[in-house]
Amino acid sequence: MPAHNPFKTALAARRPQIGLWLSMADPYMAEVSATAGFDWLLIDGEHAPNDLRSTLAALQAVAPHAAQPVVRAVQGETALIKQLLDIGAKNLLVPMVDTAEQARALVSATRYPPLGIRGVGSAVGRASQWSARTDYLDIADEEVCLLVQVETVTALSNLAAICAVDGIDGVFIGPADLAASMGHRGRPGHPEVQAAIEAAMRTIVASGKAAGTLTSDPKLARRYLELGCTFVAVGVDVLLYAGAARKLAADFTGAPPAAEPVSRAAY
Repeated sequence: MPAHNPFKTALAARRPQIGLWLSMADPYMAEVSATAGFDWLLIDGEHAPNDLRSTLAALQAVAPHAAQPVVRAVQGETALIKQLLDIGAKNLLVPMVDTAEQARALVSATRYPPLGIRGVGSAVGRASQWSARTDYLDIADEEVCLLVQVETVTALSNLAAICAVDGIDGVFIGPADLAASMGHRGRPGHPEVQAAIEAAMRTIVASGKAAGTLTSDPKLARRYLELGCTFVAVGVDVLLYAGAARKLAADFTGAPPAAEPVSRAAY
């Protein structure tokens, strides 16, 4: 069968994809979120308490639904990427990519020889449906959608070179880490940070790669979409729950609501 990745196809066609961040690390909540109508769901392995097995459970929970799962690795380690691909992750988001050399190494980690260094063990993996996809080794490279996170001043200085790496499908701007790198920790909305984000998005879009980010600020989300961003996450599950739960408690107890979750930040 031909390579099949609806999310990658949508990005290539520059169709805006609206997403939700899954940080609860719970497959039941992942399944609920998959019925909400989002185009993509980010299964977070960097800042949420996910491991390989819980990531697999989330992939299985989301699989019957239209929302496309994207898995964020804790880091761009070759062996970990191999495991994530073997359990069926087609869309990978890798944090803290500062140079084109790092980006090329990640591309290599997602490709089978002779184009890369991914270990060949798909026969026993979910990715090949345990060998039911008899042509998996022929189509696997094409099926992978590789997204890298640019979130430091160093990465911004190398952005054009990162975008030029063949095999990188999209570049995600991480506002929280970028703000910290720029000396504005905890203030991703700072004018200097926002100016840098907008300039970066223009560079990414002009390169022909998909641009993406996360923000819970609806005004900012719409602004980024206007700039040509293709994949934008507009909320975080655990923060949505925390905010709603605290408001509900305050409404009935009469006590002042607890501090609002930091929903305006992105990471």
